[in-house]
Amino acid sequence: MLFKVFAASELSRLFEILSVNRIVGPVKKGEDQHGRSLYDFDVVHDIAELHLDYGQTIHSAKNYFLPYRENLCTFTFQDEGSGDGGDWHKEVDYGVYAPLVLFGLHPCDINALNKLDKVLLGGRYPNPFYGEKRANMFIVGHSCSPQPFCFCKSMGTDSAIRGFDLFLTRMDDLYFAEILSPRAFHLLEQIDCHDPDSREHHRYMDLMEAKEALYVAHVDTSDLTKILDLEFQASVWQEWGQKCLSCGTCAQVCPTCYCYGVEEQVDMDFTRAHKEKRLYSCNLLDFAAVAGGHNFRPESHTRLKYRYYHKHRGFVEAFEESLCVGCGRCGQSCLAHITVPEVIASVRASKEEHDDD
Repeated sequence: MLFKVFAASELSRLFEILSVNRIVGPVKKGEDQHGRSLYDFDVVHDIAELHLDYGQTIHSAKNYFLPYRENLCTFTFQDEGSGDGGDWHKEVDYGVYAPLVLFGLHPCDINALNKLDKVLLGGRYPNPFYGEKRANMFIVGHSCSPQPFCFCKSMGTDSAIRGFDLFLTRMDDLYFAEILSPRAFHLLEQIDCHDPDSREHHRYMDLMEAKEALYVAHVDTSDLTKILDLEFQASVWQEWGQKCLSCGTCAQVCPTCYCYGVEEQVDMDFTRAHKEKRLYSCNLLDFAAVAGGHNFRPESHTRLKYRYYHKHRGFVEAFEESLCVGCGRCGQSCLAHITVPEVIASVRASKEEHDDD
């Protein structure tokens, strides 16, 4: 990894160079009932629209590489009387028409992409729709100031060492840049920057050390997979299930949820059909329903429990890391105020009660 330093005033020049492509970054969308600013990722046409000092966006940038609704393919059928012999044609559109720049991703969201890559690109059947979008992305990461609900440090995602092209850390009047791709290196050749000296190195390290003290939310992940196995039948799951509204909001805002369903639609005249993928949530009532009407997870506490087991147990077994990145969006958006730190703490407390018995 290479490092460069440039004046904060050069950021506008960097944005200008990248603006030949579509740029998506954090923008202000409004305010909540307490007057606090609400941010989300959206297309940015002017650097003045960028709010790189945002705390957390409502949604992640997932919609730009894993859309909530995506047309997988379209079928066109010819009538036998048309002279084509009743043939049919299949058209596949990956939805990639131009490069996309994701500007201002925090480390947790970059690590979320890295985790999704393992599932959607590293498996036996890689997802070409996801892969095409990822291959046409240029990612500019940006340092963050931890929010009270962020527990990314506990999940080991408070910093990113891969999964981006360029990562920027603001140091008052300077930017400390981490370069991870040849594209980023050639990009910085077009602005006024220099190699960091020892003083600038120390400023950066001091800034990282000061950031450590800002984390106030924590999750104890020690032996968590083992504890989850031991507490599979714990009563705390039913307690949380009684609070859960099974609305699926947590999955909608989560940067790593990728469960989906596929629907096929056929026109009434049988001349066209299309297949559409829709992101789904394992918390929804009919997620585990099958043909014939049987539902393998009819109770809300069971669905909630399996979501936690997938994030903190199953993914760990498959990839030796948790699927959760600790961004805290699920707890902030949950109408029942269910948060990951509280759920995990209650499961650990249930285990300690059993030990006391």
